[in-house]
Formats: sequence, C-alpha cells, structure tokens
Amino acid sequence: MKKNNPKTILIKNGTIATLGEKNKVLYNHALLIEGGLIKRIAPQKTFRGKYAKVIDASGKLVLPGFINAHMHFYSTFARGLGKAAPSKNFVEILNNLWWRLDKQLTNEDSYYSALGPLIDAVRKGTTTIIDHHASPFSIAGSLSAVERAVRGTGLRANLCYEVSDRDGKEKAKEGLEENSSFIAACSARGDNMVKALFGLHASFTLGDETLEEAAYRGHKTGTGFHIHLAESTSDQLQCESHHKMRVAERLRDFGILGRKSIAAHCVHVNAAEIEILRETGTAVVHNPQSNANNAVGIADITEMSDSGVLVGLGTDAMTVNMLEEVRCGLWLQHLKRDPACGFMETANALLVNNAKIAGRYFGNLGELKPGFAADIAIMDYLPPTPMDASNFAGHVIFGVSQSAVDTTICAGKVLMENKVLKLDLDEEEVARKSTELAKKLWARF
Repeated sequence: MKKNNPKTILIKNGTIATLGEKNKVLYNHALLIEGGLIKRIAPQKTFRGKYAKVIDASGKLVLPGFINAHMHFYSTFARGLGKAAPSKNFVEILNNLWWRLDKQLTNEDSYYSALGPLIDAVRKGTTTIIDHHASPFSIAGSLSAVERAVRGTGLRANLCYEVSDRDGKEKAKEGLEENSSFIAACSARGDNMVKALFGLHASFTLGDETLEEAAYRGHKTGTGFHIHLAESTSDQLQCESHHKMRVAERLRDFGILGRKSIAAHCVHVNAAEIEILRETGTAVVHNPQSNANNAVGIADITEMSDSGVLVGLGTDAMTVNMLEEVRCGLWLQHLKRDPACGFMETANALLVNNAKIAGRYFGNLGELKPGFAADIAIMDYLPPTPMDASNFAGHVIFGVSQSAVDTTICAGKVLMENKVLKLDLDEEEVARKSTELAKKLWARF
C-alpha cells in the first residue's frame, strides 16, 4: 500500500449513521480516526485541533463499511464463460460449471480472481469479506495467494479452503492440511486484517471420515467452520438417504455447528433444524441473488430471525455490492411470504447482524463508535425526506442503495477518495492480466 493514510483523519460536515443495535443518525457531528480506530464522535464545533488529514463529507452520509458474510472470489473467472452446458437443477449447475471451473484454477488464477472483486469492493464501500475458496488441483498455498490479494487492497477478510471428498480422499486430505496450515499462520501473525475459518463444502460431498478429521482439527485450533447447509433439496435428500437424518442434525453431531461457525444458505431447513442452529449459536448467511439465480428456493430468514437465529447477508459471488444484495433479499422475502413481512429482518441482516458475525472473528467493527475499527464508507446522499434512526433502514433500501460511494476507509487507511482509488495497484494492468489468465483457463475448461 502507498503511504497515503495519515495517523489522524477528521471527517466533518457529513451526516453520521453509527449503526449497531442502537443506531444513531447524527447531524452536525464529526468523526476522528486515530491509529486505525475511531477515536471520537462529537459535535463538530468541539473539534478545534490540527489533524493530519481532513475529509469534507458535505452532502454525504458517513456509515460503517459494509460486510459480505459469504463470498467466493474464485468465481470471477466464470464471468462471460459460455462453455458450460445448460443446467436444469442445482447438481447439474455444480457439475457443468463450478466443479469444472475450480479444477482448472492455479494459484496465480486464485490471486487474480480475488483481486478483481476486492478492487470492486473498495468501490462499493465493502470493507470486510468472508470468503470460501476452492481449487482442488492447486490446493497448497491457494489461501496464501488469496491473502496476498486481500493485503494488496487493504481490506479485511476471513478465508478458508473448501474441503470435499468429491475429488477423492487425497484431495480431501490436502484441503484439510491447507486449512490447518493457514489457520496456524494467521494465528502466528496475530493481526486483525486476515483471519481464518475451517472450510467445508457441504454435507452431501463429505464422508464421515473427513468430517470427523475436520472437526478434530478445527476444535484443536479453536476455530469455527464455514460450510454450505441445505442450499438445495439435494443436500437434504442425500443426508436422509445415506445418514438417516437431516443436514443440521448431522453437522451438529459432528461438532461442526457452533458460535464461531457459519452455515451458508439454509434454504431447506425445517423447524427442528432452525432450533438446532439457534441452540448452537451458529450464524446463518443468506444469499438471495444466488439462490434465485440457481432456482433453489428462498430461505425463510423471517422465521429464522423470529426464532432467535443470527442471520447475516452474503453475496455468494454474485456481486460485492451489499446494497444491491439487501434489496434483492427484501423483494424475495416479500415474494415468499407477503409485502408486510421481512423488511427489518432483511435490513438488519446487513446493517446489524453482519457486524455481529464478523465481530466473532475481528472484534469491534461494523459500528461507528470510539474504540471500533475505522472501517468507513462515505456515500453521496442528500435525503429528500426526514431521516433519523427510526426510518434509516427505509432510506438505505430505497435511497442510499441508489447512491454512489465516494470514499472508502479500512483500518484507518483511505483506499478510495473522491471516487479515485488510492491503491498501490494498476487497475488496468490487473484487468489485463486477469483476462489473459481467464482466457487460458477457458481453453482448459
């Protein structure tokens, strides 16, 4: 990164939305950043000192950087790929596209396929991403390649490798070892920018032996797990026919669920499984655009939220624009139930719960509050109607979501200002090299 981020930054003249459980919308206030953390938020007239950098946020909204709680960077090289056979169901989509694509990835591919969406995340005000990686014929060192891309853009990320038995026992063992070694490396570094989870694909591609070994390794290191759970009915049907139980029951029995774990999707869970998710404290991450695109169904996050499950929002690689995702999530909850349902459950998944999920790994972030991480998005937004804490979610869904991100700050470092990237990267060169590698991968596909 370029040394373009001073120790102290004062953000003034903007409207500040703190988010958190008790969101406050503050007018005529300023925010001071020091040492990568939020130092102070107070009435603007009280700030009279000299600061290394001052950002004028006139006509803008200042809020915490967005968090994407389930992502697949490696999906980037599928963009524009027209060689996959038409697929009529989710298993065919996996076999015809994703499980052909991931087999072709090299570590260089993994690096560049991460760089593109990471740069776009900066442009969209997304400062923390929880990713789930797969490259079964280039496993060793793949997470380090993704980490290099993350650190090159200055964002936060939690990474894992997707262990699966679908490519044989040796590949499963390599995946187990990649997770273990990366978790150990992250623990040794001890910084708060890149963290690790123990990655698993899904129940229907994991045998008992692999699940048991993953559980042993994960619990030994004290980390949680990141796994797809009941994304489609095929996961449940396989589990019921082979293991005589539901997916959440199986994962609970193996010790995979828990407060540090993420269960992505959960489209096809029943009431008993929702109770298991609640009892274990497992975070569920909803991915509405992906679920609609794959025609697997609509997760009932209204019922899950009402039942006490912590439900966050991810994109499953459909986008890094969390405001686009939250709007789609709301429309689909209305479609599943009725227009009176799902508004706050969907809004809170992004604005409140994602911070709670990420906070399990990174500590205090996702809220503008002294002592919390200085991860901030500054957006063009002049509200045409009154805006306060009571109606802020409505402004986000119907107004802020249509506005541009002006400035992105992560850990107190300015990554974009006045819509100009401040990264030590040549965006055009990244795109050129990525295109070159994608073309070669498509030839191998």
